[in-house]
Amino acid sequence: MSLRVFVNEQPVTVARGATVRDAVAALDGDLAGLLASGAAYATDGVGRPVDAADPIAEGGAILRVVVTARQGPPRLSKELLRRWPKAELHVHLDGSLRPQTMLELARAQGVRLPADTPDGLAQALSVKHAKSLEEYLTKYEITLSVMQTRAALERIAYEFVLDAAADGVRYVEVRYSPLLHRPALTLAQAIEAPLAGIKRAEAETGTKVGLIVCAIRTRPPDESLELARAAAEYRGAGVVAFDLAGAERGHPAREHAPAFAYAAAHGLACTCHAGEGDGPHSIHEALHACGARRIGHGTRLGEEPALLDEVVARGIPLEMCLTSNLHTHTVAAIAEHPLKRYLDRGVVVTLNTDGRLVDGISLTDEYFLAHGALGLTRQDLARVTLNACESAFLPEYEKVALVARVQSELEAL
Repeated sequence: MSLRVFVNEQPVTVARGATVRDAVAALDGDLAGLLASGAAYATDGVGRPVDAADPIAEGGAILRVVVTARQGPPRLSKELLRRWPKAELHVHLDGSLRPQTMLELARAQGVRLPADTPDGLAQALSVKHAKSLEEYLTKYEITLSVMQTRAALERIAYEFVLDAAADGVRYVEVRYSPLLHRPALTLAQAIEAPLAGIKRAEAETGTKVGLIVCAIRTRPPDESLELARAAAEYRGAGVVAFDLAGAERGHPAREHAPAFAYAAAHGLACTCHAGEGDGPHSIHEALHACGARRIGHGTRLGEEPALLDEVVARGIPLEMCLTSNLHTHTVAAIAEHPLKRYLDRGVVVTLNTDGRLVDGISLTDEYFLAHGALGLTRQDLARVTLNACESAFLPEYEKVALVARVQSELEAL
């Protein structure tokens, strides 16, 4: 079976499974030679660098080959970055399922999905054509439809950790909302099931995992407080933090402040989605009304210089997500993303996937994107990695051990 793609606006036909390099060669052998020699590099339709060895995922893909001796290709290969020891602080469990697993769970549970093959389902769940954060979030309704049993939650959490470990992730904090699994499950059941899967995968992989429980902005604040109480019961069993997610504009975090106060008083760290679907006032509210110690996304922080100064002075980490921010139209193009500017300004920037399935990426992809599109150097990426380790919601002695392990591995690369 063949695919029709576009290289430098010219249509070419390649076999399914062909790579970017194959598509370029089908158009112009000399151009493929420049790509191989490093005198040219390839991007997708929105300017994100792509590895020439990457397979083409779908028909209609748009590729551009840029010939420039000045810039050249990214200096770090995707394969090296896959082996790079990484830590991730912002990824949603319900945005990171395996398509094959979804199909199997749907058959077992009698749930109808929008496609009946793994590739078709991955395309149906892709958010790359979403027009807003709100539209982006509708894809989660589909993934959640097969996550309403204890067995399903345990399996999905287990597989998530296996996939993270295979991507070079040494520590990950994964988040979700137990509220979205009622009435099928109680809050306790919805917390215990993923914890069981996580513990099993930790033992097999050596990857350390923390679970973050999310309240939902659009739900009643009383439910957030109820969730905080439930989450606090599992503080010593793998739940490390409390969060607030969901549609941001028109749903202020301050309404959920009592839940944050309860979580903090009972030993849970607090993070909060802010500055993604709304402006810097949302970040201010997360910090000052809710006591957040980290900010999920924080993309629009730079619109308020005084707040940026405060975040730098207080060392507040930002859980930044490049591809997701493009999909939600928080930024118009990757080249406009402020991550590098914030890093250079002294913000504690971390790099994350947000939703591996719905955004169609791995953490390795995000590192490759930051390197190729934003110009983060090897030293910058090492700093981002260590920022994530140092910002983890871990006891101090575990954090020191994680930093030492990752630093040692980075030096050995």
